[in-house]
Amino acid sequence: MSRLELPRGHPRYESLVRRERLLEFYERGIVTSSGLISHGRGEAFDYILGEKTQPFGYAAERAALDRILSSKKPVISVNGNVAALAGEEIVSFARKYGVTVEANIFYWSKERIKLIVDYFKSLGLDILGLNQDASIPGLESNRGKCESAGIFSADLVLIPLEDGDRAEALKRMGKFIIAIDLNPLSRTARYGDITIVDDVQRVFRNLNTMKNEDFSGSFSNYNNAENTKKAIQFMAERLSKMKKWPEL
Repeated sequence: MSRLELPRGHPRYESLVRRERLLEFYERGIVTSSGLISHGRGEAFDYILGEKTQPFGYAAERAALDRILSSKKPVISVNGNVAALAGEEIVSFARKYGVTVEANIFYWSKERIKLIVDYFKSLGLDILGLNQDASIPGLESNRGKCESAGIFSADLVLIPLEDGDRAEALKRMGKFIIAIDLNPLSRTARYGDITIVDDVQRVFRNLNTMKNEDFSGSFSNYNNAENTKKAIQFMAERLSKMKKWPEL
C-alpha cells in the first residue's frame, strides 16, 4: 500500500488493508466520503460477528446461490464500496455462472458510473451501467436510474451494501431481493427475500468455492425470517457474554 506499510502480523491486518483500499478508491473517485462512513458502520457489526462467516451466513449464502441459478435473469448491483471491497470476487462469480453485473449508485454521477464500469473492465468483465435508459419507480431524480437490459428487467437482484429506499423500491417492482448487509436490523436487510448477514468479500469468496452438492436444494428449506432472527440473537448473545477485552 502506498499510504501505509502494513505488517502481516498485525492483529487488525485484514481490516486495515480494506480501509486502505477504500481510501485508494476514494481518491480515484469510485468511493464517496459517505461510503467511508458506511464501511465503518458495517465494520462495527463485523466485530460482533467475530469477523467470520457464521452458520446463519452460510445458510443464507447456500440458499442465495441455489435461487440465483434457478432464476431467469439475475443481476448483481454494484456501487463504489462493493467494487473496492469485492470487485475481483464478483468478477470470478459472474464469469463462473454467467450473471449480469450493473453499476448502480446512490450519489449519482455519470463520471463515477464510468469509473466503476471501467474498473470492472480492467478486471476483465464488461458490466452494465453506462446506458441508464430506465428508472426504478418511486425513486426521485437520478437515484432511480438503471438499465432496461439489466436491473429494470431482472427477476432477481442481488444488492450488496444497498440503501433501504432502493431496496424497498426494487421490492415493490416485484423483484426477488438478495441483500448482503452486516446490519441485520437495517431496512435493506428487512426487504431481502434472502438476507445474508456477512461481509461482502467473504460472501463472494464463499459462493465461488461452493460445490453443487453444498447448495443444491437449499432454497426450498430456507426461512429468511428465522435465519435473520438467528443473526440478531447471535449478536445479542455474543455481546452479553463478553466479559473482558480479549474476547473481542
